[in-house]
Amino acid sequence: MRFMIIRRADKDTEAGVLPDEKLLAAMGAYNEEMVKAGVMLQGEGLHPSSKGARVKFTNGKPAILDGPFAETKELIAGFTLIQVKSREEALAWLKRWPSMDAGGNVELELRQVFEDDDFGAEFTPELREQEARIREQAAKNLR
Repeated sequence: MRFMIIRRADKDTEAGVLPDEKLLAAMGAYNEEMVKAGVMLQGEGLHPSSKGARVKFTNGKPAILDGPFAETKELIAGFTLIQVKSREEALAWLKRWPSMDAGGNVELELRQVFEDDDFGAEFTPELREQEARIREQAAKNLR
């Protein structure tokens, strides 16, 4: 099972405040522990929403809205993608998040990633093959 750990944005991440050396070291140790355990697939921090954009489609027509975006609690500051055996194991990893992040007041969200079998019969063998090709190529692009 794959899960995404979403690190919610806060006033500091939205202001572009970068983590100090202590937090970078703690996050590095946490990530290294997950890699050694074989559960971490990817993890990245994100620039503040002031450098981002949203695209909203109305009747099929796109409109671009540049950041920043007002509602900080709805924004994402970073993510980690993990692969574990259960939701409980994923939550156990979340509980080990470095407590010094955001002065001990960080908010994380856990979301399960859809797997091929979740889509049922509508996900035909041809569509599964296409998805496998896309994932393989995308993995090469990460290197």
